[in-house]
Amino acid sequence: MLRKVLIANRGEIAVRILRACRSLGLATVAVYSDADRQALHVRLADEAVRLGPAPSARSYLDMDRVLEAARATGADAVHPGYGFLSENAAFARAVEEAGLTFVGPSPAAMERMGDKVRARANAEEAGVPVAPGSPTLRDAEHAREEAKRIGYPILLKASAGGGGIGMRVVRSAREMSGEYASVTKQAAAAFGVPDVFLERFLERPRHIEVQVLADQHGNCLHLYERECSVQRRHQKLVEEAPSPALSAEAREAIGAKAVALARHVGYTNAGTLEFLYEPAEARGPGRFHFNEMNTRLQVEHPVTEMVTGIDIVQWQLRIAGGEELSLRQEDVRLRGHAFEARINAEDATRGFLPSPGPVQRLRFPQGPGIRVDTGLYEGWWVPDAYDSLVAKLVVHADDRDAAVQRMLGALGDLDIHGFTTNQGFHKALFAHPSFQAAELTTRFLEDHGFLQAADATPHTTEQKRRAAALVAALVDAPGGGLAGIRMRQRQPARLVRVPGRRDEA
Repeated sequence: MLRKVLIANRGEIAVRILRACRSLGLATVAVYSDADRQALHVRLADEAVRLGPAPSARSYLDMDRVLEAARATGADAVHPGYGFLSENAAFARAVEEAGLTFVGPSPAAMERMGDKVRARANAEEAGVPVAPGSPTLRDAEHAREEAKRIGYPILLKASAGGGGIGMRVVRSAREMSGEYASVTKQAAAAFGVPDVFLERFLERPRHIEVQVLADQHGNCLHLYERECSVQRRHQKLVEEAPSPALSAEAREAIGAKAVALARHVGYTNAGTLEFLYEPAEARGPGRFHFNEMNTRLQVEHPVTEMVTGIDIVQWQLRIAGGEELSLRQEDVRLRGHAFEARINAEDATRGFLPSPGPVQRLRFPQGPGIRVDTGLYEGWWVPDAYDSLVAKLVVHADDRDAAVQRMLGALGDLDIHGFTTNQGFHKALFAHPSFQAAELTTRFLEDHGFLQAADATPHTTEQKRRAAALVAALVDAPGGGLAGIRMRQRQPARLVRVPGRRDEA
């Protein structure tokens, strides 16, 4: 079993992991950049180590410094959270070579599924359907040849991409050269690898993903699915579980496919397999296409925890410590419905521009079926150096309709002052009749005028009318709120200075 865990991350996910460690009796080590010196995860951890200046390349992405921090504090495990180094196989291997436990899959499994072209090949070998696509492309001419074979529109994707970065829709051969140059450049800058490939673009699918857990003793199971169709530029904004689009038979079938692929690549720990789903039509059943695998903890894992009652982060730690899953597939039962709304420091009326600033007042909703994962506390300053996610508002109820109403009530009670959030956007979204009817696709926001409202670029009279109504909802400032939640009083983390390091100014 593990003893002390270094959490190689920040923000709400670092706090989430820290609390899971505490529930298992594990000591915790936080790491931080200069921008996060007073962050909540630093103040709650048993020990904390400074990594460096605010830029992530000189702090959270610096593998050597993270490993130095682990050695200096005597940590025996590293949990990477999501983002940063979480899907970096070289980092996972370096952790293992340092004699520490990496809380995640093996570097080999990460390599098999981290590259999207290899992941597609593995899916086909495991009998999991994929959308028509190409091998890694040599150049723009090769891309045009493959696109002609597959058929337009086509999606040009970075092989090592993630988080919606390195993806462009190409609708004709004349667009290919410019888009190819743009995506390869973006992929090299974001991921250090310029490789790209093609995949047939599905205009209005649903985005459905399956959560899996696998131990080191050959046991693997799924925790059913989440629907993540509400997206902006391939980045998720709202997630729910279970998907309202699936029948019981489709749910079991896609879960079995996900387990088969995880077993095929020798996967261990928690992971998520993402699929694009074309719903059933009169002429035939719905069709799934494997998209990619996230070899890490997902931002949206709380909705699965709410409908299954299973603590995914605790199981990550227990599996990493060598424990065998005590669950069997028949033990995993769905109960009710859950939503997660990502609360971001963004101004939805100005194209979702980041809006960092001080946390002047903070009131979180409370009550049955409400959960808030966050790194916020009153008096802190949201930095501009990192992702804009500041909290996850999660609700659970007996069915989807009740969960929608519970979310609307929770959004009304959420009270954050000092910087702008996308709270009003979520209120407008959950109140929308088509959302409430579960008529979802990955183009939901575009089709219903949300992005025209946010970007202030409507052209037709109808677009202008809908955008004006949405803007009014987006800027609606919530009133009232419940009793304030302040950070509980405790001993501050022991700040550890790594010997031999010259700190930057």
